[in-house]
Amino acid sequence: MNKIKVVVKPIFHKQDNYIGYFFRKDKKLNSIFKQHSFNKWSNTFSCWYSPIDKEVYQKNEKSIATYATINNIELRNYLLTRNESAIQNDDSSIIKIDYSIEKSSARQFISEENLKELKKYINTLKLKAYSDSTIATYKSEMVVLMKLLNHYPIYNLTAVQIKSYLLWMLDKKKLSENKVHSSINAIKFYFEKVLLQPKIFLEIPRPKKAEILPQVLSAQKVKNIINVSDNEKHKTILMLGYAAGLRVSEIVNLKIADIDSDRMVINIKKAKGKKDRTVMLSEKLLIQLRKYYTIFNPKKYLFEGQSNEQYSIRSAQQIFNTAKKKLNIQQKGGIHSLRHSFATHLLEQGTDIRYIQELLGHKDLKTTERYTHVSAKQIKNIQSPLDK
Repeated sequence: MNKIKVVVKPIFHKQDNYIGYFFRKDKKLNSIFKQHSFNKWSNTFSCWYSPIDKEVYQKNEKSIATYATINNIELRNYLLTRNESAIQNDDSSIIKIDYSIEKSSARQFISEENLKELKKYINTLKLKAYSDSTIATYKSEMVVLMKLLNHYPIYNLTAVQIKSYLLWMLDKKKLSENKVHSSINAIKFYFEKVLLQPKIFLEIPRPKKAEILPQVLSAQKVKNIINVSDNEKHKTILMLGYAAGLRVSEIVNLKIADIDSDRMVINIKKAKGKKDRTVMLSEKLLIQLRKYYTIFNPKKYLFEGQSNEQYSIRSAQQIFNTAKKKLNIQQKGGIHSLRHSFATHLLEQGTDIRYIQELLGHKDLKTTERYTHVSAKQIKNIQSPLDK
């Protein structure tokens, strides 16, 4: 019987570097890895992984020797180079970013030096009380860059090198302007807030953002989306998104105490930008909320999943997508389009745009003014010259 081949290579997982063991499914080999407490299973990589330690690796190698063959060329190369001195910045225009790594399995590796910087970066974001979603986004952008840098220290990057990276994202990867803006914000935070070097970004231009109009559903489509579901929890989630113009994160974060039926308002706590706001409570929504409450009897959060845990954003998004699929609605947009529809329909009813701004929690009126561009009432009042 041929031995199973185990491919061993470095991986970046849970903010650290590890040794990953990759092989096809095999019960015997899985049981061998389970024997040692230092081995853990990763659902992300679908492999066993252990700390980067010579003794740990030798124990695993010895354990599986009689059952499998090991291909560890990548690991040996990594262990040979991980202690090399960092490449020094020579202030030249030569770009140190190794774009060839992107096509290699070594892209899962971040150098020890850059890993330390990543941990400092995340800690600074937390100290400045950035939201979990922003931290996750910024971290993701930095990890992509650090993997391309290989052993080159990120703190040695020059403005010329950063420009080269941004051009690579636009020209080679064909990423959107909004995606590049996100990367710029992440890198900018590192140099300005972690390294305290704000001047480096003075000469780095930002690509012009595409002006994308919000996806707005007709009132009839919204009604159909709400009514197509037989599940009262699902129906209530959809009604909340439209009736109060809430973000999906605001829907799942709502607690029972946030519904004030005496004052007929909903209190949104620590929304985007860590701002509180108050929105109206629809009478129809209140009736639905009471019906939902008697059936599901939530304990803390208004919407709860299994074991009374907070309902997930992904589950709420799936409810909307399932409803669209049932109705064969081809129009693009996720559950956030209920919020867009709320704002646009209010505008079409003649509601002052500054009230809509407050209800949506927009800091800048320009953000709310986007809905004037998609208001059907204003557009259809203009007669086409063809009709003349």
